[in-house]
Amino acid sequence: MQNISTGLVRRLVDDQFPEWAGLPLTLVDPAGSDHVIHRLGPDLSVRLPRHEGAIGQATKELEWLPRLAPHLPLAVPVPVAVGRPGLGYPWHWAVARWLDGEPATTALDSAETAETLAGFLRALRALPVDGAPTGNDGLAARDPWTRAAITKAADAFDAGPMTRLWDEALAAPGWERPPVWFHGDFHTGNLLAGNGRVSAVIDFGGLGAGDPAVDLMMAFTLMSARTRPAFREALAVDDATWLRGRGWALSAGLIAYTAYAATDPHIAAVTTYQINQALA
Repeated sequence: MQNISTGLVRRLVDDQFPEWAGLPLTLVDPAGSDHVIHRLGPDLSVRLPRHEGAIGQATKELEWLPRLAPHLPLAVPVPVAVGRPGLGYPWHWAVARWLDGEPATTALDSAETAETLAGFLRALRALPVDGAPTGNDGLAARDPWTRAAITKAADAFDAGPMTRLWDEALAAPGWERPPVWFHGDFHTGNLLAGNGRVSAVIDFGGLGAGDPAVDLMMAFTLMSARTRPAFREALAVDDATWLRGRGWALSAGLIAYTAYAATDPHIAAVTTYQINQALA
């Protein structure tokens, strides 16, 4: 985990992009577990990965988002530049256009939101995948970490239902159709909202093509039993894909819960909701 101060970010910007040296730099807090984010002047944001698991996103977004964005119904980040390692900081980092909005919450849970988000995924999945990155390695690759998280979280959640759901998700038939684009980390924390509506989708580090079940996590992080059916129907999700999506929601929620819940009350709350909704 990198210690990234505002002073370091200031020096990196001034050294590599002197045209922005006069712009004010303000830390965005909280910014998430993967990146440190600063606002640079009124129109730009600067994002630096905190750890190795988040590296590579800057170059991926610069390559792909300008191609995908014109075809998507919600705003997405507009990459401007990629910074180089320097001044002791080891990885590439990103400069993008600032996106206005507030972090989304479950207060947005509605049939309208479900349809909006399903529409975003339909538009993304309809785009050609030629040359697309593979994104993730699937549920099976997460098995050791998920089972370890089930054990660690057994005091907070019933290990029996968690284990049964995880076993069932792993055993579900896989995606046998042609690969389609997926966001890869499609949950409430990667949405921005304004005027009571979802306005933007951010953080495309997991972007890739393959099994779209990973993006069904949204149904268990923002939505409830009341609105999930509308989301599922709008995407025409079959039983096996839905079950794999529940597995993704459980795994991602548990791993984040065991890593951060003890020190971050917000993450504790949102991952508790996610785990319970996946189990419901």
